[in-house]
Amino acid sequence: MRITIQPQGTLANYEHIVNQLKDAIVTGDLNAGEALPSIRALAGDLQVSVITTKRAYEELEKEGLIRSVAGKGFYVCEYNTDYLREKQLMMIEKRLAELITGAKSAGLNCEDFLEMAETLYKTER
Repeated sequence: MRITIQPQGTLANYEHIVNQLKDAIVTGDLNAGEALPSIRALAGDLQVSVITTKRAYEELEKEGLIRSVAGKGFYVCEYNTDYLREKQLMMIEKRLAELITGAKSAGLNCEDFLEMAETLYKTER
């Protein structure tokens, strides 16, 4: 699994990490019991501060998605994929509502907005 930080956009670096790890859990790229990179190793790989990766791991731990084992590192927890998927959909709906508000402010009509969204959806990886 590869995590990438997109410098453009409104998400903080730790949010990129959190979202990509959540996606990896939902899609099965990360399985229950699987070890995650150490905080220092991930920070080095992503060229971000240790504080950033620590915050991401703490967030995931609060949500019960990963657990810390003293002296060994972080591991993916047993999880409820339906619950996680629902949370993911709720987050997408919230962001989409914000985009719709912005599109309306910019004078885009529904058809133009949908055409733009469809074009971007088809060209994204």
